[in-house]
Amino acid sequence: MIRNYLKTAVRSLFRHRFFSAINVAGLAVSLAICLAIGMLVADQMNYDRFNTDRHRIYRINSIPQAENGVKYNETATSPLPLRGELDAEHTGFEQTVRLARGFANNWFELEQNITIPVSGYYADPEVIEFFQYELEFGDSKTALQQPFAVVLTRKAASKLFRQENPVGQTIKIGDHLYHVTGVLKQSGRKSHIAFDALASMATLSGMAAPGKGERVTEDWYNYSQGWTYVRLPESATIDGAAGELAHVIKRHYHVLPRPDEQQRLSFTLQSLSDITPGPFINNPIGPFMPWVFIWFFAALAGIVLLTSCFNFTNLSIARSLTRAREIGVRKATGAMRSQVFVQFLLESVVVALCSLIIAFGLLQLIRPLLLSLHFAQLLQWDLAGDWTVYGIFVVFALVTGLLAGFFPAVIMSGFQPIKVLKGFAQMKLMSGVGLRKVLLVAQFTFSLVFILSVIVVFNQLQLFLRADHGFSMDQKAVVQLNGVKPEVLKTALSNYPEIENVAAASHLPAAGTTYGADFKRDLSEQDWTMLPYYAVDEDYLVNMKLKLVAGRFFGADLGTSNRQFIVINERAVEAFRFATNADALGQELILHDDSSRYKVLGVVRDYNHQLLMEKMDPLALRYVPGELHLLQVSYRGSFESAVAAIGKAWQHVNPNDKPDIREFSGEVHKMYDVLFGDLVSVLTVVSLLAIGISCMGLLGMATYITETRIREVSIRKVLGSSNWSIVVLLSRGFITILCLAIVLAIPLAWLLNNWWLEKLAYHVSVDFLTVLWGVLMLLTAGVLTIGSQTMRAVVIKPTEHLKSE
Repeated sequence: MIRNYLKTAVRSLFRHRFFSAINVAGLAVSLAICLAIGMLVADQMNYDRFNTDRHRIYRINSIPQAENGVKYNETATSPLPLRGELDAEHTGFEQTVRLARGFANNWFELEQNITIPVSGYYADPEVIEFFQYELEFGDSKTALQQPFAVVLTRKAASKLFRQENPVGQTIKIGDHLYHVTGVLKQSGRKSHIAFDALASMATLSGMAAPGKGERVTEDWYNYSQGWTYVRLPESATIDGAAGELAHVIKRHYHVLPRPDEQQRLSFTLQSLSDITPGPFINNPIGPFMPWVFIWFFAALAGIVLLTSCFNFTNLSIARSLTRAREIGVRKATGAMRSQVFVQFLLESVVVALCSLIIAFGLLQLIRPLLLSLHFAQLLQWDLAGDWTVYGIFVVFALVTGLLAGFFPAVIMSGFQPIKVLKGFAQMKLMSGVGLRKVLLVAQFTFSLVFILSVIVVFNQLQLFLRADHGFSMDQKAVVQLNGVKPEVLKTALSNYPEIENVAAASHLPAAGTTYGADFKRDLSEQDWTMLPYYAVDEDYLVNMKLKLVAGRFFGADLGTSNRQFIVINERAVEAFRFATNADALGQELILHDDSSRYKVLGVVRDYNHQLLMEKMDPLALRYVPGELHLLQVSYRGSFESAVAAIGKAWQHVNPNDKPDIREFSGEVHKMYDVLFGDLVSVLTVVSLLAIGISCMGLLGMATYITETRIREVSIRKVLGSSNWSIVVLLSRGFITILCLAIVLAIPLAWLLNNWWLEKLAYHVSVDFLTVLWGVLMLLTAGVLTIGSQTMRAVVIKPTEHLKSE
C-alpha cells in the first residue's frame, strides 16, 4: 500500500511540475539554512565533551563589587593566588589548576602579532592531565615544570618547525627564548580554551617586570590576569564548594589590607559543560557562543522555514480545487478519507525529502561563505556534520513535511464526492477564513521586517565607519614596537620625508581596549572612580590633533617628571567634581594600586576613546614609558609609500624581525566590521531568501489565479475590456495583500529596531527614507512577480479559450 502511495505521490509531483518546483526550491533553501544553524549548534555543543570529568570540573568566576554594594559584570577570570589558598586550606577540592594571560597573542586576534607567532597562556604543570589533553611528544607530568618551557599544539609545531618532533628546540616568543618540551596530539576534540602554546607558570613567577611575575601571582586584587579551574571529589556538591569559596572571600575581602582599599570580589562556580554554549561573560579564555546568539540564529532559520511552509500550505490549498475531481473519483471508488489523507501527507513528505537532498548540496555552496565571516573565524567553526547530525535532519525534514502538509491534507481529504463531481469549478474553499491571504500577508510582513532591518543595520555600520571620533585617523599607520624602544624607532623615522610626525601609545583609541585604574581625590572619600587610561608620550597630542582646553601636555622639557603628572578629559573633570577645567589643574589624584599621587597637568577636550556603542566616559592620559607598545605614524602621500619608509627605518633598528604595520583607521573599524558587517551580511542573505521564497509563493498563486480565471478574462476581452482593466482585475487582490503586509511590517520593524538601537550611545533612527526604500524594494519585487503572470493574461487570444463555448 505504501508503495502505491509513493508512486501516486511521485506521479502527482511530476504532473504539477511548476508548483512542485516552487515547493521544493523554497523548502530546500530554508532547510539549507536550518542545516547550517544545526551544524553550528552541534559544533558548539561538542566543546569539552571529550573530558570524562566534565561534570566535576568548574571554573571559578569573579564578580567585582564596589563598597556601596553595586556589582559589576561577571568575569571568567579570578585572582591567581586563589589556587594556593584552596590547596593549602580547603579540602573540598580534588585538584586546582590555573592559566594566566600575558604569554602570547590573544585568541580573538584574527591577525596575530608577527613577532609572536602563537597564541597561548601560562599554565600550571597539571593543566595537560587536568583537561585530558594528550601529548604526541614529551611527558605530560614534567612538560610544564621548568621556567621557559613551552608545549605546542601539533598545528603550531608544524608551522614553526620542519622536523616532526621539535622537543628540545628553542623558539623566541616576544623577548624570551622558550624550550619546547611537548607537542599535543592533533585531534578533532574541541576545547573552550583556545591556544597554540602553553608556557610554564614557573616562567611567570620568575619574571620581575612590573605588572608581571610574583606581583601578579600574589595579588588578590588583580582578578583579570588568570583563570582558575577546580575538580570536585565524586561525593562533593557544588553548594559545599561554594561554601568554601565564601570562607576565602571572608578572609581576603572582608578584612581589608589597607584602610583605603574598597574593592571586593565574590566568586561563582561555572560547570565546564555550561561554558559554551553558555551565558555571556567577560574575559573568556577562548571562543564561546552565548545562548542568545544561538536563539537569534535559530529564530532566523525558523522564520525562513515558516515562510517555506506557508508557501507549501498556500499552494497546496490553491491547487486543491484543480485536484478536486481526482479526489472525488478516488472516494467514489471506495477510498476512505484516511487513505486520501495519507496520500497527500505522503506527497508533502516526498517534497520535504527531495528538498533535503538539494539542501545538502546548497549547504556545500554556502559553507565557504559562512566560514569566511569574521565571527565564524573567531569561533573556529568547521560546520562538519556527522552521521548523527545528518540523521537528525532526515527526521527534521520528515517532521517538516508532515507539518507543512497536514492542513492541506485535512482540507483535501474532506471533499465530498457528490459535490466535487457535480460542480467542482463552482466550489469555494475557505473563502470566509481567507487562509491563503493570511499566509501571504505573513510572508511579506516577515520579508519587509528583514529588509528594513538590513537597511537600519547598514546605516548604523556606516555611521560608525564615518563618525567623527574627535581625533585624526587620516593618513596614519600603526606599528607594533615588539620590544623596540619607541624613541629609537622615532629617531629613525624622522629621516624620511614621507613621515610627518610620530607618537607612542599603549593602545589604539576607539578600538575597544584600554587600561583601567581606580582613582580618588582624597583617601577619606568612600568610593573609587574607575578611570580608563592610555599610556602616551609627549607627541601624542599633536599626532592625534587633540584639543587642549586647559593646562599643558607632557613635554620633553619635563623629563622624568612627566611620570608624576596626569592629563584628563572634560568628563573626568566632572567625574571628580572639579568646579572647572582650570580648577582641576594642579590637583592630585590618588592611584588605587599603590596610593601614588599624580597632579593634573592638563585637560583635553572629550573625544570618543571607546567603541561608539558606548557613551563618552572619563579618560586619563598617563606618561608610562614601560607601557608603550605601538607607534602612531602620521604620513604624507600613500599608505604604500609610508609602509616602505617604515620598513626601511625598522631594518636599521631591528633587522632580525619583520615590522608589523597596519592602517590606523582599519584597526579602529575592525570591531565594527566584525559585529555589524557580519550582521549585515547574514541579514541580507536571510532577507533575500525570505522575499525570494515569498515571491515564489506569490508567483505560484498568481499563476493559479490567472489560469483559473483565463476564461473570464477571455469573455471580458471579447466584451471590450481594456488591457489595463484586466491587469487591475487580476492584480488588485495581490496588491491589497502587499499593502496590508506593509501596514503590519512598518510598526513591527520600527519597534524591533528601536529596541536595539536605543542600547547604543550613538545610533541612527528608523526614518522615513529608510521605510521608503524598504517599501519600494518590496513593492518592486511583488509587482514584478505579479506582473509576470497578469501580462500573460493580457496577451491571450480569446478565441483559443472560448472556441468550445
